[in-house]
Amino acid sequence: MRPQGRHIGQCRNSGQCCANIRRAGVPGRAVTAGAVTASAPPDAQALHPALEKFGFAELRRTVVIGSVLGGSVTRRVLRGGLRKAKRRRAMAEGTVDGFEVLGPMFVKLGQLIASSPGAFPAELADACLRCLDDVPPFAAADARKTIEADLGRPIAELFREFDDAPLSAASVAQVHGCVLADGRPAVVKVQRPDIARRMMVDLRAAFRLAGLMHRRSENARVANLEGVVRDLYATTVAELDFRNEADNQTRARANLRAFGDNASVVVPEVFWEYSGQRVLCMERMSGLPLDRFDDIRAVHPDPELLIRQLVKAWLESVVVHGLFHGDVHAGNLWLLDDGRAAMLDFGIVGKMGDEWRNFVRALFHASAIDGDFRPVARALRGLDLVDGDAGDDATIGRQLATALAPVLSGKLAQLDMGKVAARLVEFGKRRGAFGPQQLILMGKQLGYFERYAVALAPGWRLGQDLYLFRNIFPDEVADKAAADGVELPAQ
Repeated sequence: MRPQGRHIGQCRNSGQCCANIRRAGVPGRAVTAGAVTASAPPDAQALHPALEKFGFAELRRTVVIGSVLGGSVTRRVLRGGLRKAKRRRAMAEGTVDGFEVLGPMFVKLGQLIASSPGAFPAELADACLRCLDDVPPFAAADARKTIEADLGRPIAELFREFDDAPLSAASVAQVHGCVLADGRPAVVKVQRPDIARRMMVDLRAAFRLAGLMHRRSENARVANLEGVVRDLYATTVAELDFRNEADNQTRARANLRAFGDNASVVVPEVFWEYSGQRVLCMERMSGLPLDRFDDIRAVHPDPELLIRQLVKAWLESVVVHGLFHGDVHAGNLWLLDDGRAAMLDFGIVGKMGDEWRNFVRALFHASAIDGDFRPVARALRGLDLVDGDAGDDATIGRQLATALAPVLSGKLAQLDMGKVAARLVEFGKRRGAFGPQQLILMGKQLGYFERYAVALAPGWRLGQDLYLFRNIFPDEVADKAAADGVELPAQ
């Protein structure tokens, strides 16, 4: 369901629900130290046996999965014809038919494929867009039982008002509007009953099937289906404990206030006393998703400044704090009724370590401040991405300037961090297979911002906007702004 109303609490583009709005892609992912890891606490991890476990329940489910997928693909192929192009499309559509029948875990797998089209055959990625649609809600009585079991108190004691009709429903959870006992308006995200057990059985069955396909299909090897399932397992373990998302959001909200000049951007407050492992409650806000471009232009006096404020706050989270929002699609960025911008749904976060933050700082310092790429070369050495015989810092800096400066100084549409990462791997292979993961997640978010900038801030150049780096390079930005006669926004 695409959000059309005014209250943040609706869902879009995913099988997940946030207490404010649903996110696209794979939830719970935290990119750290060059790898994708789950951030679930030890007690939550212990609830889930190893992915490789395979018992009777997994065997039975594997048979069901194979039968459903095989049958749905066969039916589509027979209806669509046997010519190669049509057969490929039919196989993709049949696969997604099977995903929809098999339920939440496979809908999530479809969302992952849809959100990473470059990693999968185009026909399959296109077909998986269907997995971004809504799913039916579960009964309000079940939502009430989950809330009461997690929080240990009756609904009537917890909330002054509780709306049994969900604002949104998705594969893992649904969102209900409520009013807290003290009168604060809120939304509460509630996990589907028995979803954890069902998803873990499906993951183990999918992992076994992926292994079989890996041995028999070149396409499966290219797509690295086993790796996809492992990644999905790690993120699912984290996602199923809503306290992880609550912690990410609370930290992001505190970081946003670190410099005192991001008052125009907000992260909703988590109400911890109303949250648990399967329940997440936060303040309710009202506004418009960022891709309602015509509406935003009609109500906001300076849409370009809106984009700059959002990107500034987000870049600070990457470079200064290390914890950054990893899924800034328009459903997670809203223009609120009071004129502020809201960042929502922290199920997907990037976690940038010190060495990678040093690299990104050096990269943007060269782009926005002085054009000197020697510190970038030194940062690459610290990441072990430069071979010992690659040359001195000045030589490597010149090579980096040639390769990267035109990209970084251009329009945001040209800032493809995936390409930047690929070029960096050429400087060294020892950790190159892992290190660029942060850059790829970061680059995906810049791609989202690029879409908004094209519509709301055409011609704006991220890499050379001093305002974005005011808290990252405070002295250098002040000096350069004064020398260039540039007046930076107050907020």
